[in-house]
Amino acid sequence: MGFDLRQVVAGILTITMFVMLGQMLHRDYYDSLQEKVQGDAQDIEFEGSKVAVKDGLVGTVEGSKGPWMEDNTDLNPCWPTLLSDEAVSSSSKGYVTFSLTNGPEYHISQITDAVMVAKHLGATLVLPDIRGSKPGDEKSFEDIYDADKLIKSLENVVKVVKQLPEEVSLRNIAIVKVPTRVTEDYIKEHIDSVFKSKGNIRVASYFPSVNLRKSSQDGETDPVACLAMFGSLELQPEVNAVAEAMVERLRTHSRKSGGRFIAVDLRIDVLEKKNCHTTGVTGSKTCYNAQEIALFLRKLGFASDTTIYLTQPRWDSSLNILKDIFPKTFTKEAIMPASKRSKYLETESSEYENVIDFYISSRSDVFVPAISGLFYANTVGKRIALGKPQVLVPAETSGLATDFISPYISKKNHLAYSCFC
Repeated sequence: MGFDLRQVVAGILTITMFVMLGQMLHRDYYDSLQEKVQGDAQDIEFEGSKVAVKDGLVGTVEGSKGPWMEDNTDLNPCWPTLLSDEAVSSSSKGYVTFSLTNGPEYHISQITDAVMVAKHLGATLVLPDIRGSKPGDEKSFEDIYDADKLIKSLENVVKVVKQLPEEVSLRNIAIVKVPTRVTEDYIKEHIDSVFKSKGNIRVASYFPSVNLRKSSQDGETDPVACLAMFGSLELQPEVNAVAEAMVERLRTHSRKSGGRFIAVDLRIDVLEKKNCHTTGVTGSKTCYNAQEIALFLRKLGFASDTTIYLTQPRWDSSLNILKDIFPKTFTKEAIMPASKRSKYLETESSEYENVIDFYISSRSDVFVPAISGLFYANTVGKRIALGKPQVLVPAETSGLATDFISPYISKKNHLAYSCFC
């Protein structure tokens, strides 16, 4: 009795299909059982986007786009309707000078304080220089920021000039220290008399605190402060173009996730400081290393092909574990246009790098602060202004999705919420 070869092949294929079907059914049953053992999922609506919470972990909701959240464009600046229409005097009572120091996260507050002082004194504001951390590391304001934009934005608030007139002697300028978020009452009580006596002052901001939470004592935020903080400071065109080119390159690497990417503020020099490893008042950590960030992002449900930008100046071997889990992890030298590296990376000054980090962190689809501090606080403020509330704060354990979302956002207690409505 002979065998039909076609019948033999058909029989083998049939048996193979039954075996594969059995394996699939077993796996589906096992996965279903595992899900039931681990706990039921619940959906939570946040800032117009759905995220799923299961055992305290943020995951994907069916029909949603996973752990990514959409931008929120519902907020608009409140200050245009609150600013006075009174004309700015063309004749100055004197001049207010100041410097920008310590990076963009400080620059925002320093600009705001100087504008507030000049406005309430009726003085002319002089564009600041920019001073780095090293002696002699100085740049003009226009090297980094758009001077014309700042002058134009403040024209109905305070007169701004690019240079101090030659007839004004630096010896006759009194140095006045002011607490950041300086108020009109403080200016009247502590600065007005000095200004009337000297005619010209130099403002130096100090920071009693690096948090930017609203408080019940603050009352209404001065619209002048809102304008200065969120409507005056922009990068000059060339620097802006470099930063934007880097953002676009990160989006190119992120095609599978719709062009979305994560920015992580993680700097090795800060992590190595002793106080980085202590716990905060609430008992939570204040800094997270590369391994902890990698595990945190995987816990949230981000896929291994997610693109990540790090603020770390150059690649360090301690970051390798993050790249092992997320291969598309980059520091700025890997994504900056080659023609721009000599000017923006291969210099003694870090000012360009700092403002680029701030720009990218403010515009990424998700921002993760591995380090607490003013960079985190002012990045959140800028993101609120841009309608990007996706700020996820690392945590070792969590019971709700809101435990991962920055309290500045989930509790709407950032100072920015006083300026946008």
